[in-house]
Amino acid sequence: MSSRHTRVVRGSALIAGLALAGGLATAAPAVAADQAKLTAPALTGPYDVGTTDLHLVDPSRPDPWKPERRRELMVTVTYPADRFADGPRAPWLAPGVGSVLDQVLASEDYLGLPAGSIDWASAKRRAEVGVPVAHGAPKPVTLFSPGFGGPRETYTAIVDDLASRGYVVVSLSHTYESAAVEFPGGRLETAVSGAGPEFMKKALDARVADSRFVLDRLTDLARGQNPDAENRPLPRGLGRSLDLSRVGAYGHSYGGFTAGETMVHDRRVDAGINLDGAMASAVGYPPGSVYVPGEVTKRGLDRPFMLMGAEGTDENGNPLEHTHRHPEFDRSWADFWANQRGWKRDLYLRGGSTHMAYSDLQVVVPQLGSRVTPEKREAVIGTIDPRRSVAAQRDYIGAFFDLHLRGRDRHLLDGESPRHPNIDFIE
Repeated sequence: MSSRHTRVVRGSALIAGLALAGGLATAAPAVAADQAKLTAPALTGPYDVGTTDLHLVDPSRPDPWKPERRRELMVTVTYPADRFADGPRAPWLAPGVGSVLDQVLASEDYLGLPAGSIDWASAKRRAEVGVPVAHGAPKPVTLFSPGFGGPRETYTAIVDDLASRGYVVVSLSHTYESAAVEFPGGRLETAVSGAGPEFMKKALDARVADSRFVLDRLTDLARGQNPDAENRPLPRGLGRSLDLSRVGAYGHSYGGFTAGETMVHDRRVDAGINLDGAMASAVGYPPGSVYVPGEVTKRGLDRPFMLMGAEGTDENGNPLEHTHRHPEFDRSWADFWANQRGWKRDLYLRGGSTHMAYSDLQVVVPQLGSRVTPEKREAVIGTIDPRRSVAAQRDYIGAFFDLHLRGRDRHLLDGESPRHPNIDFIE
């Protein structure tokens, strides 16, 4: 969504265009004459990175959106890889997901580009497919949940980098809520439509159940079982690499709310991060129009949790700061902060950031050059230096999990750092 839209709901991501996603999914986009080639940012950790997808089916749970079906998910496991292994680079997007996302980004709510302007077919992540896991002790595990409607594939900058720092990162797409989820064989499931507090609460409950189910399947994996529905081969050493005594959760927008709410319901998760997401099933602007706080908002947590906010604007273009000190913008952060019993931090990404600065759009849009108007660029990713923005996100996410899952204090969370001048410590 644009920064203007963030004044209305801070719990969504690729919500604009989702009503059309089902119809767009099977359409073949026109190919622009001059397609933009994308390059993923270099990783900053000491490890090479591998990745694999798992198709998970829950035989005990009807799908909340389509009860005649069993709940099924696609998750991506990204992990520290054997430095001597060599495999093909993973595609940034699966073909069907790329088709949907291409047309969503082409809409006027986003970039206003001709469909087919981005060469998604050639775009690669830094991770390599299916390579063996790095030798050594098992690694902490983190769950990543995208923003409402957002595919998991649109957060590679902060997922792959955390894996390069020595974490197994398991990212989820929430079927029938994500704009598109591509299953083995190319089957594409797109989002159902809906709105309002009840719809959003249903989505949150599904997300929490998805996260807990994935943790169950990771436990099976650590015990030597293959949880993949097709029993496809797993990377060598994957199960042994999981240290499920050290589990974190993080997410963008509604994914950040998901991380906190999962922690309320599942004590297996030791620490969490919310990247610019309201912690309520519905939030209205101006305040008081609709407010349905989550359990995490009302009860807080006895474990570490960090908020990272971004800038928004009101109807007149005036800046709004998403921090717990501004309940007039997001009451849920203020309420959570007052109730949080465990370690807490509130960091603010300033200097021209937007809600979508926490997604891969921060990486993609600068590479589109003059194809995107300055007005569209500012509305989507703001005016912040994207390299500084991505570097700060990676470092603070890594420092948080290092401290709370590894007991390694890099002191980055002690106070503001000259290395990251766009990060303000609110408290």
